[in-house]
Amino acid sequence: MPSHDLSRRGFLSGSASLALAAGVGAGCAGARQQGPAPADSNTPTPSAPADRKRSNPIGVSTYSFWRFNDDSKLPIEDCIRHAGAMGFDGVEVLQMQMPREDHDYCQSLKQTAHLEGLCLMGLSTHQSFISTDPAKRRENIDKTNRSIELAYRMGIPTMRVNTGRWGTSRNFDELMANRGIEPSLPGVTEDEAFGWVIDALGECCEKAAECGVTLGLENHWGLGLTPQGVLRIVNAINSPWLMCTSDTGCFLEDPYDRLEMMADKTCLVQAKTYCGGGKWYTLDLDYDRIARMYRRHNYRGWISLEYEGRESWETAIPKSLALLRGAFDRA
Repeated sequence: MPSHDLSRRGFLSGSASLALAAGVGAGCAGARQQGPAPADSNTPTPSAPADRKRSNPIGVSTYSFWRFNDDSKLPIEDCIRHAGAMGFDGVEVLQMQMPREDHDYCQSLKQTAHLEGLCLMGLSTHQSFISTDPAKRRENIDKTNRSIELAYRMGIPTMRVNTGRWGTSRNFDELMANRGIEPSLPGVTEDEAFGWVIDALGECCEKAAECGVTLGLENHWGLGLTPQGVLRIVNAINSPWLMCTSDTGCFLEDPYDRLEMMADKTCLVQAKTYCGGGKWYTLDLDYDRIARMYRRHNYRGWISLEYEGRESWETAIPKSLALLRGAFDRA
């Protein structure tokens, strides 16, 4: 082996030991520390669950303040400031909530978060690759790639993506009344639709790798309605830049077993709460059980609160933070 390779390995091993000795906490990426320690090292591997000394960082989605209610469309700057005052560690930005995407605005959000002591830790986007029209699929690939570049400019390390829905429901209320299930497009097989999504997200992974933004495919209706559907796409693409965004509120039946199926490939957990009852449905989620499950799978990344209840956000979001902080601290 060339001498420069040996010196590089020694440098990396030494750096890892120094970082552990310094007690490195949760960074803005909220990333897992992976990989075994060098064979000749006495330092315990940082990926061993029993050795983990810190809890998961907790963020909040700007969606939690807005929830698509016309009377509470807070500016993202205000969401960031409220998040800081409430004690969150970071903020996940819902792209639909951004009034502008120009460079100056993006950098102002980054500065606001920094001054509040927060990370911009996630970008939540919408796209659909389920269409019989190749031009529409191309439009959504280009849109997703622009969002990846947006996340890069904002210093955001992970971005939620969707498969898209079949679009055969009249509206979202009807979709929810049918528990997220809707008929496929006429004349289109599931295999064909999976092929569209796999091709599209595979192309987007090239931009994700270029920008250093990990894509997280969410269990969010459409072909992502089941963990099997999400994993079929993630495993087919087989890229380190496509993982899972696991939403605790989007498996309406058997949520614990289904979330666990995705746990080893999860790069972000979106944690739903429903104070005062949900707008479309309410799930009674056991977050102690969920936190213990993610601890077993050594998930070290971010938990992002998505509050979706009827109670005022002013009281519900701090209560939700206390619930999540307690559960993940105890796990």
